[in-house]
Amino acid sequence: MDDVMYKLMNWPEIEAICYSEHDNPHQVLGPHVTDNGILVQAFFPDAVTVTVNRGKKKIEMEKVDDAGFFAALIPGKKLFKYTLTAKYERGEETVEDPYSFGRVISERDLELFDEGINYEIYEKLGAHPMTIDETEGVLFAVWAPNAMRISVVGDFNNWDGRKHPMRRLGNSGVFELFIPGAEEGDIYKYEIKVRGGLTYLKADPYASASELRPGTASKVADLNSFKWSDEKWIKERAEKKAVNEPMLIYEVHLGSWKKPKEENGSFYNYREIAPMLADYCVKYGYTHIELMPIMEHPLDASWGYQVTGYYSVTARYGTPSDFMFFMNYMHEKGIGVILDWVPAHFPRDTFGLSNFDGTCLYEHMDPRRGAHPHWGTLIFNYGRPQVSNFLISNALYWVEKFHADGIRMDAVASMLYLDYGKNDGEWLPNIYGGRENLEAIEIIKHLNSMMKKRNPGALMIAEESTAWPKITGDLDDDGLGFDFKWNMGWMNDFTSYMRQDPLFRKGCHGMLTFSMMYAYSENFILVLSHDEVVHGKGSMFNKMPGYKENKFPNLKACYGFMMTHPGKKLLFMGQEFGQEREWSEERSLDWFLLSEDPVHQQMDKFSRDLFALYRKYPALYKLDQQTEGFEWMSCLDADHSMVSFVRRTENPEETLFIVCNFTPNVYEKHAVAVPFEGKYKEILNSDDVKYGGAGNVNPRMKQSKAVMVDGRENSVEITVPPLGIAVFTAVPASTAKKASLKK
Repeated sequence: MDDVMYKLMNWPEIEAICYSEHDNPHQVLGPHVTDNGILVQAFFPDAVTVTVNRGKKKIEMEKVDDAGFFAALIPGKKLFKYTLTAKYERGEETVEDPYSFGRVISERDLELFDEGINYEIYEKLGAHPMTIDETEGVLFAVWAPNAMRISVVGDFNNWDGRKHPMRRLGNSGVFELFIPGAEEGDIYKYEIKVRGGLTYLKADPYASASELRPGTASKVADLNSFKWSDEKWIKERAEKKAVNEPMLIYEVHLGSWKKPKEENGSFYNYREIAPMLADYCVKYGYTHIELMPIMEHPLDASWGYQVTGYYSVTARYGTPSDFMFFMNYMHEKGIGVILDWVPAHFPRDTFGLSNFDGTCLYEHMDPRRGAHPHWGTLIFNYGRPQVSNFLISNALYWVEKFHADGIRMDAVASMLYLDYGKNDGEWLPNIYGGRENLEAIEIIKHLNSMMKKRNPGALMIAEESTAWPKITGDLDDDGLGFDFKWNMGWMNDFTSYMRQDPLFRKGCHGMLTFSMMYAYSENFILVLSHDEVVHGKGSMFNKMPGYKENKFPNLKACYGFMMTHPGKKLLFMGQEFGQEREWSEERSLDWFLLSEDPVHQQMDKFSRDLFALYRKYPALYKLDQQTEGFEWMSCLDADHSMVSFVRRTENPEETLFIVCNFTPNVYEKHAVAVPFEGKYKEILNSDDVKYGGAGNVNPRMKQSKAVMVDGRENSVEITVPPLGIAVFTAVPASTAKKASLKK
């Protein structure tokens, strides 16, 4: 070896490269300007020879270490573009030198990340196809501050961790490497070497795509090539006040809503299922769909709630571009899309976030803070700025990159309480000795604040099962800042009530009416979700008491009460047509019921008409969160298991009058109190023959009479349907008189 080149080389660092322990290989590898020329160094394990290709000129490098370290001192003072050709016994490869490219991620980006406020950190970390100096490749970047060395491994380098070690960027804990020639579709992982010499593989926490399970590798994806056409939808969304709009949400598990006919474990692609699902939602009148998690997860039976790829669209149904098509298509059909999101915990799968860099990086080190003992999962360290940034930017990512219309945050209660699901000795109090998770509260407020500022009209929805105050309260008033909260109390009470034999419902009447005691404490969504139709709970149909012929009228009354009660609505897929079997992710919904069973067809017809009525009449949604929008006419008639009430807007002419009967008895010429003198016209009756009922309806308009009932001055005599609901328009006498005079 030439003495000049020998003296220029840093042999301890070369040894670190050869032993795969260097965390800043750009200090050694690549081109370096010296007083004696350009020193080019490269590491190609197992290579026989390596040449530097400078245009047509080829310069053979000297093998200075048998491990595969090569060097060449080339005359000149100016860096130049070149490729490297490595010859092996099995063949050769020519590549552009990854270590000839400069740093990409800026110091400012890292400072913001350290502070937990780089809201677009997903544009920096992860794998990003890009062109640098006319060279196409992929920038890989990962946060792993306690790693000794990290390499990118994949098919492009035969999964050899010696070939592409990454550069540590100062004290940020971030490593990056631009690999020329890597491209969209390449699968990869990070090979992490930790103190003590242990080496293992991890999927990319910021990957935009992943292998289809059981594969666990990450996949390079380009998120900027899809052409969106939903600008009008996004603009109009920002201008709407959701609390005053109709919201009828169809909760969907994409993998089992509909399956290809062969049902051999395959799924429809996002592009295939989009038109089928959109047409169905339009037919039923759903305003939104809510997708159970489409973030990558290893186990089908977890339904997506055990997330391993927070930024990765699950490969079960296609690519990120396919999912963008799905979202865009839904918007073109006038349907909003809400995504379930799981920031409360993550699984222990060794390829995922757990013990990521050899330490508890994403989770708390103390299991009393960092683990759910009964769930078997890990809890995020919400107080670590970079972890907070990971989660906040993740929620923003789904809204800003995939145009989601809302995020439904799963298991919020488990985040708010340090002792949630834990026994004594399994949890630690906060700094004030309380059970509130102050760091989780802060991240929730932070996220909700940024979502509102950056994405007007995008909804934040909490699945919170306790009485924590001000879930939907303003941030300025010490609220958590959500737009809506799932009404779990109503769901528990109401499903318990509906399970009762009608003969005994009078003893449970409070379950039916209690929800109005707190209906305005939060902005609520009434939910009959997937949680109510799994794990032995039975379908909504089979929650209803009695024989099959009794279940259908019960179910119609159930949905009728739900749709007319204050609050936005959510119904899990299949329940609208009376799916009989309990839901399973392993099979498609029982669509054959709609083609083979007239009773289910009638149920289907009722649901569609009921949902259309909900969207048509502003009284059913416009003043959902204001006391003026609802008034009981009768809520104390436990003996008849009957309630009646009105729904209103600011316009008295838009008033609706509703009567619900939860017994199998028909009440003819039954006097019921009404809100004012006027005319009452029935617009929906669940006992109509077209819905499979016996025809106990009110075909003629009813004129109120000055007969006091339940303390009200006016009443009407109607036929009350058995196990049913009747909905009437209510026109005040003064309005009817004016209309008559005009004629």
